[in-house]
Amino acid sequence: MRKIIFAEGEIYHIYNRGADKREVFADDCDKGRFVYDLERMNCAAAVLHSGYFFAHPRPACSEGSRRTENGGQKLVDILAFALMPNHFHLLLMQRSKGGLAAFMQKLGTAYTMFFNKKYQRTGVLFQGVFKCVRIKGEGHFEGIPFYIHANPLKLMPPFPSVDLEMEFLREYKWSSFQDYAGRDNFPAITNRKLLEESFMRDGGFFASMTKYLKNKRELPAEASPHQD
Repeated sequence: MRKIIFAEGEIYHIYNRGADKREVFADDCDKGRFVYDLERMNCAAAVLHSGYFFAHPRPACSEGSRRTENGGQKLVDILAFALMPNHFHLLLMQRSKGGLAAFMQKLGTAYTMFFNKKYQRTGVLFQGVFKCVRIKGEGHFEGIPFYIHANPLKLMPPFPSVDLEMEFLREYKWSSFQDYAGRDNFPAITNRKLLEESFMRDGGFFASMTKYLKNKRELPAEASPHQD
């Protein structure tokens, strides 16, 4: 039984991997479908038919809007995200009672239905109930967005410099990094106002992210806040 009781206005790091550590995003089509579902399922109204087709995410709602393209109330604010071949990371703030759990149930069901149909399989796709950590304190809040956005670096051999790490992350499509960097990628998915205000206290997004990567290099081993 989950011990965390989700509360309105609280921020949570949500993550999960494929069952048996299997790949859950085999290609860009899969990743694109999951991003589409991040927007489509973030709605209190019932989604009658999500379909088994791939559709590109559409910038259907303005940043920070409380309503979705379906005309319903948003369940959560998505502050940041990153997709990896066998797992995902989300930084979510619950908008209303039960919103986060409802969103994750709809998201997991819709994507699993798509994936199973595409690959002609049955059964669960993800490793049990999604993992969740409530963000406690300003220090934790300021660190976790960088941890999420730096996750794709694990896909590559170590880079010789922070500049090359930043260059790779700027080109990695399947996260919210590009939108925070001022390059519209999936602008309708995230509400970036809260984090951008935090980054401004430390010189802006690029300066903050660069500082995080430099500090990470100085440590003998990264103290990961959670297991992927």
